[in-house]
Amino acid sequence: MERISNVTEFILLGLTQDPHLQKLLFVVCLMIYVITLAAPRMIYDLISEKSTISFNGCMTQLFAEHFFAAAEIILLISMAYDRYVAICKPLHYMTIMSRPVCVFLVGAAVILGFIHGGIQILFMAQLPFCGPNIIDHFMCDLIPLLELACTDTHTLGPLIAANSGSLCLLTFSMLVASYVVILHSLRNHSSEGRRKALSTCASHVTVVVLFFVPCSYLYLRPMTSFPTDKAVTVFCTLVTPMLNPLIYTLRNEEVKRVMKKLWGQMGKANDM
Repeated sequence: MERISNVTEFILLGLTQDPHLQKLLFVVCLMIYVITLAAPRMIYDLISEKSTISFNGCMTQLFAEHFFAAAEIILLISMAYDRYVAICKPLHYMTIMSRPVCVFLVGAAVILGFIHGGIQILFMAQLPFCGPNIIDHFMCDLIPLLELACTDTHTLGPLIAANSGSLCLLTFSMLVASYVVILHSLRNHSSEGRRKALSTCASHVTVVVLFFVPCSYLYLRPMTSFPTDKAVTVFCTLVTPMLNPLIYTLRNEEVKRVMKKLWGQMGKANDM
């Protein structure tokens, strides 16, 4: 079917229409994005009178969202494999997790990200958008765009759900299976060894839960909007990226030692 569209841009309703709440959210979101070293257009939209994004910009945002999500999935799998080798095959760790293997895993994350993001664009760019052009969201995502398409999407919706939802479900199942194997292998370790192994895995498990629970909620369901979608997406795009570096660094022994030393110096300075 030939794609016929007369829509060149979309209007984003954002998180809220209350101007006072928008200003409050602007301050909160700005602080979060400064912490995560990123400042996307949502920050600007919270204080602008009218938020618009071009059709091409919307597709680019959609691609970037799914590119980085798919890349993170591969990195989480790689980290799980790294933990498995470190705990179950410690004597062969340097041989198995060699530099070429690490380069391959990073390359696989980039390639899968392009493939997954490209599939989403392939699905969405062929849809006709004839109006209305108001997206009841603060970003371009699959479900809000499907609801604006002026064509029957009952067939396309399940395909998109299968592409995103199955990726979340399959990866989460693989990660759970890897930790079942790790926990099973810990039976032969000493209590101190088990404590160290579990401490090493704790940060990764926390990040996995923070990533896959919202992802499963958004994509392992019928392709229709729910009132809580905005809150879940805010958690995915703001809160989780902010927590990730904190989770990883606070589990690092060197960081802990530096922080203890810093607190000790601050305590001495206050006593003087």
